[in-house]
Amino acid sequence: MVNRVVTGAHYGLRDWLIQRVTAVVMALYTLFLIVVFGARRHIDYATWHAIFASSLVKVMTLLFVVSVCLHVWVGVRDIFMDYVQPLGIRLTLQVATVVVLTVYAAWALVILWRV
Repeated sequence: MVNRVVTGAHYGLRDWLIQRVTAVVMALYTLFLIVVFGARRHIDYATWHAIFASSLVKVMTLLFVVSVCLHVWVGVRDIFMDYVQPLGIRLTLQVATVVVLTVYAAWALVILWRV
């Protein structure tokens, strides 16, 4: 008889899709920044400020930050599920990761809308 142990296998397709979609969003944002900054010869604080003062750039940057956080969460959670066996330690690490990623996203939001 086979004993089934459920360890999060139901995340499969959703996590795979999140990883792929967030990777595409991050790649497109990176290309966008390369084009925007590549078109300028001199980049100083005033240039940065002018670029990030645009609402479109703010929204795109926030989408990038959220994509990074989701991408990191899926990857780190999978690592914890695969390699951290004691349930209490795994849960603590996962909660700490969620808290840190939430703080990073909130911090990015504050920075973006302060410009």
